[in-house]
Amino acid sequence: MKEFDPTDEDYNLWLFLAQVRAVMFKARQKEVSRYGITAGQASALFVINALGDRATPAEISRWLFLKSHSVSALLNRMEKQGLVKRAKDLPKKNLVRVALTEEGRELYGNCTKRESMHKIMASLDSNLRQQLMGCLEKLRDATLKYLEEEREMPFPY
Repeated sequence: MKEFDPTDEDYNLWLFLAQVRAVMFKARQKEVSRYGITAGQASALFVINALGDRATPAEISRWLFLKSHSVSALLNRMEKQGLVKRAKDLPKKNLVRVALTEEGRELYGNCTKRESMHKIMASLDSNLRQQLMGCLEKLRDATLKYLEEEREMPFPY
């Protein structure tokens, strides 16, 4: 087994990226908790709203990079809270569509403010934002290639 190597720049960068993601996620969690939901649920509200009538558990799973059973559990919790409703697709009986309820749409509206993210991202000027976006896109694409999950991205960036 390899010993810890403080000079392993790749691992150190990966760990730093994981730390940044974790604290940013905590900031988002703190922000949306006042509405009685989790950051994961806020993300699902965003995706369901963006997909509109194309929202299915499988498509939500692709957008959030989650396994289908994780999305199913997330949707179960959200349905119990009255945020989403699931219905069988009439033309395709084996397909389930997901839609926001009125309460879900209202909560989505509250969660789109994203004050925490705007305050945090304000620390980067336009040039740094573009550089970061480019770097993250390269890392995402390399990771997907490594995982052999290359596919068309469901969103424009």
